[in-house]
Amino acid sequence: MKLGHTHQVDLDAIVESIMAKPGPVRLVAIDGRGGAGKSTFARALAVAAGGAPVVHTDDYADVFEPEPWWPLLLEQVIEPLVKGESGVAWHRPEAGGEAELVTVEPSPIVIIEGVSSGRREWADRLAFVFWIDTPTDVRRERMLRRDGEEAEKLWDDYETEEDEHFARHRTREHADLIIDGLGELGHG
Repeated sequence: MKLGHTHQVDLDAIVESIMAKPGPVRLVAIDGRGGAGKSTFARALAVAAGGAPVVHTDDYADVFEPEPWWPLLLEQVIEPLVKGESGVAWHRPEAGGEAELVTVEPSPIVIIEGVSSGRREWADRLAFVFWIDTPTDVRRERMLRRDGEEAEKLWDDYETEEDEHFARHRTREHADLIIDGLGELGHG
């Protein structure tokens, strides 16, 4: 059932909708373009869901580039969780250093957050898909603030890669709920 588009975010109602899906583990994707507010929404949803674990696609994409990173996330996190087993996720430290492995325990809700988190390679395993919708100029400003001026040089290439990815995967069209990234939870 598609819930549509919302400017108002009622996290309790959203968690209730997710929990109505078959479980025991409900994998939730929070997808959208860079700088849309996915991480901010993921943190808020995780709290509303009683401390749901959050796995960030950026931890994989940054650690494993230029090789395809998503098969590792599928193999190490998604598949085990679908089977009710613990997954092992990479976690990139904030201040540099080496990535570390963290255990992701099966939980009623597990959030996968980041660009391409709703990708078709595992879409059939997702209980719920969010799309965070934010205008390009706002996203660009957020990314520059977050990633610094060096991100400016990469913006056009990154936008082109996202265009190609989302043209293939059509995540926005398949999302259960589209969240306005300019809303109260769409900052960051």
